[in-house]
Amino acid sequence: MLRIAVAGVSGRMGKIIVEAISKTDGVEVGAATVRPNSPALGQEVGGMCGLPVLDVCAVDNLGEALGDFDVLIDFTSPAATIEHIETCIGAGKKMVIGTTGFTDDQKQTIAEASKKIPIVFAPNMSIGVNLCLKLLEQAAKVIGEESDVEIIEAHHRHKKDAPSGTALKMGEVIAQALGRDLDEVAVYGREGQTGARDGKTIGFESIRAGDIVGDHTVMFAGDGERIEITHKSNSRMTYAAGSVKAAQWLQDKKKGLYDMQDVLGL
Repeated sequence: MLRIAVAGVSGRMGKIIVEAISKTDGVEVGAATVRPNSPALGQEVGGMCGLPVLDVCAVDNLGEALGDFDVLIDFTSPAATIEHIETCIGAGKKMVIGTTGFTDDQKQTIAEASKKIPIVFAPNMSIGVNLCLKLLEQAAKVIGEESDVEIIEAHHRHKKDAPSGTALKMGEVIAQALGRDLDEVAVYGREGQTGARDGKTIGFESIRAGDIVGDHTVMFAGDGERIEITHKSNSRMTYAAGSVKAAQWLQDKKKGLYDMQDVLGL
């Protein structure tokens, strides 16, 4: 039985990850964390998530539960995830990271950590989104040079980073397929007298409203026609189920940095 620790168990994603684990054969919740001083500290996790009793209580320090899990699933915050990485390195624990909003230095920390422990790091764990990434790569190679590329994403009002990690990943995939550096060609929003569009740029627009789980549309617009590749998430369960699948996939890995493309064999 694979034992999974869930970071940020009292949050929206944490609770759904616990539910996803409960629906998956061969895995169980071994540990769960909450923020220091959280009202959920010490609570039984099953009851907190509206599930049968799991005999696991939330702790505020991952180090207190090192003997209770094999893989950590983390969808918390960049600062918390970096702290968890150090703990997991010291204990030789595997990690699945779905947190977004990392700085370049923090991403480098993850890369360095993967030389010691196995990590699946992906801005989006959805199987559908990762299939879209493959389609975007193919579309960029076929029509990208003749098209203006725009990425439009929408999320709930509580999301703290923009553009979304998924949108940025889509931009990276397209830029790489076209031999461009996303840092040099990305344009984030437009206002005022911007002038004519540079055909080499990749545009991003972000919407934050209501309870939108996650919508992403990539537009390849040429003369006389355009192609749009769209993915819409109606439930966070798509991300949670993908993260559990990633945790299972890591069981025989010793070290290395992977993403959902690796997990899904894409």
